[in-house]
Amino acid sequence: MSWDLPDSISIREVGPRDGLQPEAPVSVGARVRLVRSLVAAGVVDVEAAAFVSPKAVPAMAGADEVFAGLAGDSGARRWALVPNVKGAELARAAGADALTVTVSASETYSQANVNQSTDESVEAVGAIVEAAGDLEIDTVISCAFGSPYDEAIGPFDVAHIVERVQEAGSTHITLADTTGIATPERVADVITAVGPRVRLHLHDTRGTALTNAFAALLLGVAAFDTAVGGLGGSPFAAGAGGNLATEDLVHLCDGLGIDTGIDLEAMVAIAQDVGGLVGRPVSSRLANVLGS
Repeated sequence: MSWDLPDSISIREVGPRDGLQPEAPVSVGARVRLVRSLVAAGVVDVEAAAFVSPKAVPAMAGADEVFAGLAGDSGARRWALVPNVKGAELARAAGADALTVTVSASETYSQANVNQSTDESVEAVGAIVEAAGDLEIDTVISCAFGSPYDEAIGPFDVAHIVERVQEAGSTHITLADTTGIATPERVADVITAVGPRVRLHLHDTRGTALTNAFAALLLGVAAFDTAVGGLGGSPFAAGAGGNLATEDLVHLCDGLGIDTGIDLEAMVAIAQDVGGLVGRPVSSRLANVLGS
């Protein structure tokens, strides 16, 4: 069977930030070593830390120290999540190469996550862009494939948010299935509305993240967020599962002849080590199969 698939894809590794964010705090040194091991495995985009309140997110304390520990390293673009102008200023001063900022298609989730309405979050993007200077900005739209709060979020609602944050200066757009409720049909509907030149950030709450990634590949999407070992899960959405595991997506792409630039064997080894870092087995299917 022949499919119309991209020759290569871009993977941004979010394990050091999104993956570790809901976990018990891990030392700065261990986080720096994790980033370096991921880069050594071929990762060229990595979300290294978040410049957020350590009281609100203890696991992300020491973001400036993480970036200081990575100073001088080459071979990867180091992203930082920022919630506001202050975070953008701190990330820029710390040496971040690019920034991610989150808005939500769900009003209820937006209030729970950042204590702002969706409109307020979208309006804040412009100020963050200005504070970021020449850094690239990726706006991540949470709950882009549906809300866990019974809100009606249609594809063109998402497309309208995409248009607004692009007008505000976002250089990249990521659509996030924050609570893992997407299906291939929902993915197709949203991608049809916004176009395939976006990044997908998929969670595996219902075991469908890899299926949704394949559906997106068929639609021409060629950029994804993933986390080593399948780490992650939003602390603001009950029951949300971890991210699509990096090694699971790389394995799929290797089998389809799609270049990721990532060494699968090295990534599996990192995923197996990550279980010791967080004190529990990781959810990655491939890491568990090969480690058994």
